[in-house]
Amino acid sequence: MPIPKTLRAMRKRRAHWPVVAALAASQAAGETAPPQATHMSEALRSSVSRVVIVPAGGGSREAVTGTYEKKTPGLAGGISQGAEIGQVPVEVGHVPVVIPIPVLRELGMLFGGIRGTAQRHVQAMRDRMTDDLVQTVEQPLTNAALANDVYWGLREASSVDPKLFAVTTPIPQDTDAVLYVTIDQVTLNIQKSEAIITTTATAKLERYSDGSVLYRKEVSYEDRDAMRTWAKDDYALWTEYRVFARHFLGRELAAELYGRIAPDHSLAPASSGSIKAVNENLWQGKTGTRSPTLVWAFELRGDDAGAADAADVLWDIEVYDERRPVYSAKQVRGMQHTVDPPLEPCKTYRWTVRPVYPGPDGSRNGAWMRAAQAGKPPGGLSGRKVSEAHAYIQDFPVLRVDCKAK
Repeated sequence: MPIPKTLRAMRKRRAHWPVVAALAASQAAGETAPPQATHMSEALRSSVSRVVIVPAGGGSREAVTGTYEKKTPGLAGGISQGAEIGQVPVEVGHVPVVIPIPVLRELGMLFGGIRGTAQRHVQAMRDRMTDDLVQTVEQPLTNAALANDVYWGLREASSVDPKLFAVTTPIPQDTDAVLYVTIDQVTLNIQKSEAIITTTATAKLERYSDGSVLYRKEVSYEDRDAMRTWAKDDYALWTEYRVFARHFLGRELAAELYGRIAPDHSLAPASSGSIKAVNENLWQGKTGTRSPTLVWAFELRGDDAGAADAADVLWDIEVYDERRPVYSAKQVRGMQHTVDPPLEPCKTYRWTVRPVYPGPDGSRNGAWMRAAQAGKPPGGLSGRKVSEAHAYIQDFPVLRVDCKAK
């Protein structure tokens, strides 16, 4: 994305120019966006600001797959039929949709496949998943929960005025578009002794006046491990998986809709006086202090290299332990930050940052810093071994705090 000549001239005069405005200007000039950009266009973002979010969606797909299907050819049909029990056709305004009732729908999909296999571990896993999806009072994996996360994510973008409605609430006539948010499926895929759990969600933005689809985004979150590992400690990893899946899906949909831009850039951990690299690998660090200083390096590359000064970029910072986020800071200036309150000794953490590009109509965010991994599925996050690290945090920089850290 070459910089417009007028912007180059302004930079020479050291005039201030917000980062996101500079990047948007090069896009407006007609250049091709970086190949990693999948977010909604700035033109569409600027034309659709009054958005009503509805936790509703379309039909299901198969929910149980795997190698055991070789012995149970009727399995897929049972799942498909089971999934239908939770769908209720309704009309929202003048737009017809199919509303899945999450508890019934997930129960139907999972129960439909139980009859197709006699494997003890597989059935036990399905039973546990089914019980949790039905009985948990505040179940994370529901359309309503996901819609709520997307709503709060969109509230951070000043260019959109989101409202969260139930499916029975009348849509205001001045609404620009309706955003339908749904969890499409929770899939249990058995490959020999390994269980792969995938949750797929979709956001579909429809113009309210005529129902035409303006933007559609599907994202998925996947983790895997041996069946016996999932079963340990009363299926604790499955419980944690649900939380991380919702955490990723809600954030990702909100970012792709209104929050994210994707200029060509490099972003990686850098040397810190309080963190020692393990085997000279800056993505693996250890520290003898409970309040380490995180340092990172950032550079706009290629055609975006001159679009803005790195000094204008702000930063969001997050630190996670094995199960949850434990620390965050927003819109920090400069590319280093000291963690306070102190971290716990003898624990392993993962940390990350993302750039925040300020602009005249609010800020836009880049992606969270992750180590690049070949073969990642587009539009999703795929884990390698959930017992070592959940998919969401596995590619963040690792920070081990010494047991004698002070």
